[in-house]
Amino acid sequence: MKTTAFKTIHEANGAKMVEFAGFYMPIQYEGLLIEHETVRKALGVFDVSHMGEFWVEGPKALEFVQYVTSNDASKLWDGKVQYSCYPNGKGGIVDDLLVYRFNAEKFLLVVNAANIDKDWAWVNQNNNLGAKLTNASDGTSQLAIQGPLALKAMQKLTDTTVTDMEYYTFKVLKFAGIDDILFSTTGYTGSGGCEVYFPNQYAELMWNAVMEAGKEFGIKPIGLAARDTLRLEMGFCLYGNDINDTTSPMEGGLGWITKFTDEKNFIDKDYNLKQKQEGVTRKLVGFEMIDRGIPRHYYEICDADGNLIGEVTSGTMAPSLQINIGMGYVKTAYSKLDTEIYIKIREKLIKAKVVKTPFYKG
Repeated sequence: MKTTAFKTIHEANGAKMVEFAGFYMPIQYEGLLIEHETVRKALGVFDVSHMGEFWVEGPKALEFVQYVTSNDASKLWDGKVQYSCYPNGKGGIVDDLLVYRFNAEKFLLVVNAANIDKDWAWVNQNNNLGAKLTNASDGTSQLAIQGPLALKAMQKLTDTTVTDMEYYTFKVLKFAGIDDILFSTTGYTGSGGCEVYFPNQYAELMWNAVMEAGKEFGIKPIGLAARDTLRLEMGFCLYGNDINDTTSPMEGGLGWITKFTDEKNFIDKDYNLKQKQEGVTRKLVGFEMIDRGIPRHYYEICDADGNLIGEVTSGTMAPSLQINIGMGYVKTAYSKLDTEIYIKIREKLIKAKVVKTPFYKG
């Protein structure tokens, strides 16, 4: 198992450690519910150093990013971030990712931890333009400071104004006394905040500075269990659950990051355009339980007669809402809002209904 530069800090804070995406990571500290609430109401810090970082540079950088990702990177400006995905050439998704534009010849691609090796092979395999690619994953640490008070607290660590930064933008600034730190108003929780990238050597310094700056606001270290409940309340996809190599962007509700212009040629463009025009046979939907029961990954979704119509991809008890929620693929005829569906739990059909995401409105 790989470890991050924060391993000893997690252990010293009493974290329950588990294997996640090939890394030894904290699943929780005090407990899921208190950690979830801390992020929703104040601020918490996640170690997300397991994520991967690929640099794309050179005169063909933008053209390359346009080809391997589904979103329109030509719409980015310096300091702007974009959510996107890598179509896999077979109608599925290699991974979802964030695209950072530093300038016309320099981009950063941030990918999921479990897919670093697969993604690295994929971008190299499809680099027919001669873009310069660098895998900086092993040398890069990342902390996500999330919650409504996060930017206010982190402002104490920099002279550059960050409290007025728009969602999905970034700055390179001096932070906690360290120059050239990437400070990004991104995150996976729906509660605001930032993500900070830096070389591994500064891990302990950064952790201590962030915890001290957030102390007066009630900052706590947060594990991956709460990260999952927070993202699911927002209806954010988790790769490997809600999207994968067999799900298309159109099926997965990612049509909004799949852009069709005459100028943009990308992998699986024709396939996805056909699905957009003709429709899909299944769709990823959000649902909330009407009857008691917690939906889990791989549970069957049925109609009222028990006929199989789909499968649960994610499910939990939503701490902020006190209801059981989930996401899953269903036949398109069952994807309309308020449609009654049934989750098979221990051979019983438990009633649910299709609802709009995000589940949590803030």
